[in-house]
Amino acid sequence: MDFFGRMLSLQAQMFVLILLGMLLARLSVITVAGRKCLSSLLIDLILPCNIVNSFLGGAAVTAAFARNCLWAVAISAAIQMTAILGSRVLFRRFDRERRSVLSYGMICSSSSFIGLPVAEVLYGSMGVMVTSIFQIPIRFTMWTAGLSLFTDVERKDALKKLATHPCIVSIFLGLALMVLPVKLPGFALDTVGALSRCCIPVSMLMIGSVLADAPIKALFSRPVLYFCLLRLIVFPLAVYAALYWLPLDRLLVSVSVLMTAMPAGSVTSILAEEYDCGDVFASELVFASTLFSVMTLPLLCAIL
Repeated sequence: MDFFGRMLSLQAQMFVLILLGMLLARLSVITVAGRKCLSSLLIDLILPCNIVNSFLGGAAVTAAFARNCLWAVAISAAIQMTAILGSRVLFRRFDRERRSVLSYGMICSSSSFIGLPVAEVLYGSMGVMVTSIFQIPIRFTMWTAGLSLFTDVERKDALKKLATHPCIVSIFLGLALMVLPVKLPGFALDTVGALSRCCIPVSMLMIGSVLADAPIKALFSRPVLYFCLLRLIVFPLAVYAALYWLPLDRLLVSVSVLMTAMPAGSVTSILAEEYDCGDVFASELVFASTLFSVMTLPLLCAIL
């Protein structure tokens, strides 16, 4: 019950911050340019600091931890392959634009923005470490199979995006700081910690500012509700059923299920707009799945 209560409290906090983000956007305090600035700030600085900070918590590098990391990559890769192949079947009856948006929404979740803060609050630094490792295959498919849904993508460009992504670089930097006999000076640790604590408020304000432009009535269209059912309920429950019987660490199982249950990532609408491929529909998916996740995530936590 304590776990469920913490999840409800976190979701309430996130929901209030999202509403504030929407209000600030409606009042033009957060403009379109400001929203892009917040997004870049999160991806390039705050999220990487959050990841690095999670590796500085003094956790011991044990055989169990290394095994969990390997399992996290393997499970995440299997989930991504299932999302790619399953989308071809589940969304085949939609037109090309909607099919591309729906498929990318299944491949790319908002686990970077919402997942890391959730993992930190519920599981501490160990949860953030496992979540960060879990996201490596997600990053890979985002810029390979995912991007190919909107445009042709060169393997060389995709690998370059992956290798230089700040969140990927921060994982290896954090691992190095954890295993090597090197310690950051006190002021550097305090700076990384302070930026890490900005993760939840800034990410939720940014998401709220994005949602401010979405039409409310579109939340109840059949394609949107169909996607939300698959993304937020069916897919994570299928992952839970598949992992439940395996002799895995329960933290790893919980992280795998919760990250799979995250709403569609905001990158979905960004790419749809950039390549003129159903940008309005993509915004509706992001809006609806983010809103409904406020209810579905606590329910999933109750069974984990």
